[in-house]
Amino acid sequence: MVENTITEKKQNVQSEPSSAAPNRKSAASEFRNLVRIIDVDIPGDVSIFMAMTKVKGISFMLANAVANTLHLNRTEKCGNFSQQEVDKIEDVMKNPVKYNLPKWLFNRRKDRETGEDKHLVGSDLDFAKNMDIRFLKKIRVYRGIRHAKGSKKVRGQKTGSSGRKGSSIGVAKKKDAKPGKEK
Repeated sequence: MVENTITEKKQNVQSEPSSAAPNRKSAASEFRNLVRIIDVDIPGDVSIFMAMTKVKGISFMLANAVANTLHLNRTEKCGNFSQQEVDKIEDVMKNPVKYNLPKWLFNRRKDRETGEDKHLVGSDLDFAKNMDIRFLKKIRVYRGIRHAKGSKKVRGQKTGSSGRKGSSIGVAKKKDAKPGKEK
Protein backbone atom coordinates (compact mmCIF):
# COMPACT_ATOMS: atom_id res chain seq x y z
CA MET A 1 0.00 0.00 0.00
CA VAL A 2 2.73 2.47 1.00
CA GLU A 3 4.91 1.38 -1.92
CA ASN A 4 2.08 2.05 -4.37
CA THR A 5 1.63 5.64 -3.14
CA ILE A 6 5.39 6.25 -3.32
CA THR A 7 5.59 5.00 -6.90
CA GLU A 8 2.52 7.05 -7.84
CA LYS A 9 4.16 10.19 -6.40
CA LYS A 10 7.36 9.47 -8.32
CA GLN A 11 5.40 9.05 -11.55
CA ASN A 12 3.57 12.34 -10.91
CA VAL A 13 6.83 14.18 -10.23
CA GLN A 14 8.45 12.76 -13.35
CA SER A 15 5.49 13.60 -15.54
CA GLU A 16 5.11 17.23 -14.35
CA PRO A 17 8.17 18.80 -16.05
CA SER A 18 7.38 17.22 -19.40
CA SER A 19 3.76 18.41 -19.27
CA ALA A 20 4.75 21.90 -18.07
CA ALA A 21 7.34 22.35 -20.82
CA PRO A 22 5.84 23.36 -24.15
CA ASN A 23 5.98 20.90 -27.04
CA ARG A 24 8.62 22.04 -29.53
CA LYS A 25 8.41 19.29 -32.15
CA SER A 26 7.30 21.78 -34.80
CA ALA A 27 10.01 24.26 -33.77
CA ALA A 28 12.75 21.73 -34.55
CA SER A 29 12.53 22.71 -38.21
CA GLU A 30 13.22 26.34 -37.20
CA PHE A 31 16.50 25.62 -35.41
CA ARG A 32 18.67 28.73 -35.10
CA ASN A 33 22.45 28.34 -35.08
CA LEU A 34 23.00 31.61 -33.24
CA VAL A 35 20.79 32.97 -30.47
CA ARG A 36 21.20 36.45 -28.98
CA ILE A 37 20.32 36.74 -25.30
CA ILE A 38 20.89 40.16 -23.70
CA ASP A 39 23.64 41.30 -26.13
CA VAL A 40 25.48 37.95 -26.02
CA ASP A 41 25.72 35.69 -29.08
CA ILE A 42 25.28 32.05 -28.05
CA PRO A 43 25.59 28.99 -30.31
CA GLY A 44 22.25 27.26 -30.85
CA ASP A 45 23.52 23.84 -29.77
CA VAL A 46 24.10 24.97 -26.16
CA SER A 47 21.45 24.05 -23.58
CA ILE A 48 19.24 26.92 -22.47
CA PHE A 49 20.49 26.59 -18.89
CA MET A 50 24.14 27.03 -19.92
CA ALA A 51 23.18 29.75 -22.40
CA MET A 52 21.66 31.82 -19.60
CA THR A 53 24.85 31.52 -17.53
CA LYS A 54 26.92 32.94 -20.42
CA VAL A 55 25.27 36.33 -19.82
CA LYS A 56 27.23 38.56 -17.45
CA GLY A 57 25.39 38.86 -14.14
CA ILE A 58 23.45 35.57 -14.44
CA SER A 59 24.64 32.88 -12.04
CA PHE A 60 23.77 29.19 -12.03
CA MET A 61 21.27 29.80 -9.24
CA LEU A 62 19.49 32.62 -11.08
CA ALA A 63 19.44 30.59 -14.31
CA ASN A 64 17.87 27.74 -12.35
CA ALA A 65 15.25 30.10 -10.88
CA VAL A 66 14.43 31.48 -14.35
CA ALA A 67 14.05 27.95 -15.71
CA ASN A 68 11.74 27.00 -12.83
CA THR A 69 9.67 30.17 -13.21
CA LEU A 70 9.08 29.61 -16.93
CA HIS A 71 8.83 25.79 -16.64
CA LEU A 72 11.72 25.28 -19.08
CA ASN A 73 13.47 22.02 -19.84
CA ARG A 74 17.06 22.86 -18.86
CA THR A 75 18.63 20.42 -21.32
CA GLU A 76 16.82 21.71 -24.40
CA LYS A 77 19.00 23.48 -26.95
CA CYS A 78 18.56 27.24 -27.08
CA GLY A 79 18.37 27.13 -30.88
CA ASN A 80 14.94 25.47 -30.60
CA PHE A 81 13.40 28.45 -28.79
CA SER A 82 11.43 31.03 -30.76
CA GLN A 83 12.22 34.73 -30.49
CA GLN A 84 9.13 35.29 -28.32
CA GLU A 85 10.33 32.67 -25.83
CA VAL A 86 13.82 34.20 -25.77
CA ASP A 87 12.26 37.62 -25.14
CA LYS A 88 10.30 36.16 -22.21
CA ILE A 89 13.51 34.64 -20.78
CA GLU A 90 15.27 38.01 -21.15
CA ASP A 91 12.40 39.76 -19.36
CA VAL A 92 12.65 37.40 -16.38
CA MET A 93 16.43 37.83 -16.27
CA LYS A 94 16.21 41.64 -16.40
CA ASN A 95 13.21 42.01 -14.04
CA PRO A 96 13.28 39.18 -11.49
CA VAL A 97 11.37 41.34 -8.98
CA LYS A 98 8.32 41.27 -11.26
CA TYR A 99 8.33 37.45 -11.21
CA ASN A 100 8.75 37.15 -7.39
CA LEU A 101 12.19 35.54 -7.46
CA PRO A 102 13.98 35.51 -4.08
CA LYS A 103 15.78 38.74 -3.26
CA TRP A 104 18.96 36.97 -2.19
CA LEU A 105 19.56 36.09 -5.87
CA PHE A 106 19.86 39.75 -6.89
CA ASN A 107 23.26 41.36 -7.39
CA ARG A 108 22.20 44.87 -6.32
CA ARG A 109 20.09 44.82 -3.18
CA LYS A 110 19.17 48.12 -1.54
CA ASP A 111 20.66 50.27 -4.27
CA ARG A 112 22.41 53.39 -2.99
CA GLU A 113 20.43 55.85 -5.14
CA THR A 114 16.96 54.32 -5.06
CA GLY A 115 17.03 51.93 -2.09
CA GLU A 116 15.25 49.21 -4.06
CA ASP A 117 16.31 45.66 -4.80
CA LYS A 118 17.23 45.06 -8.44
CA HIS A 119 19.30 42.81 -10.63
CA LEU A 120 21.68 44.18 -13.26
CA VAL A 121 22.91 42.23 -16.28
CA GLY A 122 25.32 42.84 -19.15
CA SER A 123 26.64 46.33 -19.73
CA ASP A 124 24.40 47.78 -16.99
CA LEU A 125 26.34 45.72 -14.45
CA ASP A 126 29.70 46.99 -15.77
CA PHE A 127 28.48 50.58 -15.72
CA ALA A 128 27.16 50.33 -12.15
CA LYS A 129 30.41 48.75 -10.94
CA ASN A 130 32.49 51.51 -12.56
CA MET A 131 30.24 54.19 -11.07
CA ASP A 132 30.58 52.61 -7.61
CA ILE A 133 34.38 52.62 -7.88
CA ARG A 134 34.33 56.22 -9.13
CA PHE A 135 32.13 57.18 -6.15
CA LEU A 136 34.56 55.50 -3.71
CA LYS A 137 37.47 57.40 -5.26
CA LYS A 138 35.56 60.67 -5.10
CA ILE A 139 34.73 60.47 -1.39
CA ARG A 140 38.32 59.36 -0.64
CA VAL A 141 37.54 56.36 1.54
CA TYR A 142 40.19 53.70 2.09
CA ARG A 143 38.83 51.42 -0.64
CA GLY A 144 38.68 54.32 -3.07
CA ILE A 145 42.28 55.29 -2.39
CA ARG A 146 43.40 51.68 -2.95
CA HIS A 147 41.49 51.62 -6.24
CA ALA A 148 43.05 54.94 -7.27
CA LYS A 149 46.57 53.64 -6.68
CA GLY A 150 45.81 50.82 -9.08
CA SER A 151 48.28 48.15 -8.03
CA LYS A 152 47.14 47.92 -4.42
CA LYS A 153 44.93 45.22 -2.97
CA VAL A 154 41.47 46.45 -2.01
CA ARG A 155 39.93 43.67 0.08
CA GLY A 156 42.55 43.19 2.77
CA GLN A 157 44.76 40.61 1.07
CA LYS A 158 48.43 40.33 1.99
CA THR A 159 50.72 42.18 -0.41
CA GLY A 160 54.13 40.66 0.31
CA SER A 161 54.53 38.03 -2.35
CA SER A 162 51.56 37.90 -4.69
CA GLY A 163 49.62 40.38 -6.76
CA ARG A 164 52.64 41.91 -8.41
CA LYS A 165 51.97 43.37 -11.78
CA GLY A 166 53.91 45.28 -14.37
CA SER A 167 56.88 44.22 -16.48
CA SER A 168 59.89 42.60 -14.90
CA ILE A 169 63.18 44.44 -15.12
CA GLY A 170 65.31 41.36 -15.76
CA VAL A 171 69.09 41.44 -16.16
CA ALA A 172 70.72 44.16 -18.27
CA LYS A 173 73.74 43.14 -20.34
CA LYS A 174 76.69 45.54 -20.52
CA LYS A 175 77.44 47.01 -23.95
CA ASP A 176 81.26 46.68 -23.65
CA ALA A 177 81.26 43.14 -22.31
CA LYS A 178 83.90 40.85 -23.79
CA PRO A 179 82.84 37.46 -25.08
CA GLY A 180 83.48 34.55 -22.74
CA LYS A 181 86.43 32.18 -23.05
CA GLU A 182 85.99 29.32 -25.43
CA LYS A 183 87.40 25.94 -24.52
